[in-house]
Amino acid sequence: MTRRVRIGTRGSQLALWQADETARQLANAGIESELVVVRTTGDRRTDVSLASIGGKGLFIKELEDALVRGEIDLAVHSLKDVPSLIPDQFALAAFLERADPRDAWVQPEGQALDQLPDGAVVGTSAPRRRAQLAARFPRLRIEDVRGNVDTRLAKARRGQYAGLVLASAGLTRLGRADEITAYFSVDEMLPAAGQGIVAIECLRANEDALDVARTINNEASEQAALCERGVLQAFGARLDCYSAIAVHARFDDDDALNIRAFCGSLDGTRAIRVQRAGRDAQSLINAVHDELVAQGAEELLWREKST
Repeated sequence: MTRRVRIGTRGSQLALWQADETARQLANAGIESELVVVRTTGDRRTDVSLASIGGKGLFIKELEDALVRGEIDLAVHSLKDVPSLIPDQFALAAFLERADPRDAWVQPEGQALDQLPDGAVVGTSAPRRRAQLAARFPRLRIEDVRGNVDTRLAKARRGQYAGLVLASAGLTRLGRADEITAYFSVDEMLPAAGQGIVAIECLRANEDALDVARTINNEASEQAALCERGVLQAFGARLDCYSAIAVHARFDDDDALNIRAFCGSLDGTRAIRVQRAGRDAQSLINAVHDELVAQGAEELLWREKST
């Protein structure tokens, strides 16, 4: 008997790409699926900043509610949007192969970021990008930008922003890689935890859904995801949508695990960077977290949260 699952997704172009890719990989594994579009509050409220209405967790919660109601079997997310702590009843069951995790600079006229005039407005929706940009380019104005990729690109073309910082994976997946002016190296702009990874969530009690998801799991992506999210989880519930923190894990040529982390103030006046390498993932996670704390990350995160 052919198995068939319902895949829950947001309705944005990028979310639909992620769901379609999940469906394609499931089909290759002999599993039929159908897409169920769930319109979230985060999609409807593009007139205000995400942080002011609950952060990127809004994109996740309503899909989780659909899982609980039994309307879908799997929920597909961009992993960087998934809060570091999720309720115990849910499980991140699988991770697709990671795309390019780097951030991209998009400037309609091809102008380099370091060539912008003083006071030029750069658009980004992520606190950790804002903090890193402000630290490197204190003479620029960093402002929030909302909307889907096309909406953001249109705002830049109209001159509302001198340029944008977006995830290269999203641009590439939507066939918009030709819009990219330049890529930030991981050292220049540390990516968000999970950036470039598509995650599949289901109810922990739904063993059939867990089994289906695991058929398309990418082990390298899973290891990176667990390490990056592990550092965030070590801070407990102290992180929220205002937290300017980034973590990136990768395997070096000799198969050693390398974890980088960043924590900073939104105005760019404080920037903490940590890097550790080794072969035991949990030891590295602990070491990175402990070093961030030793350099004042907890005080910095709490200060930013309370302002």
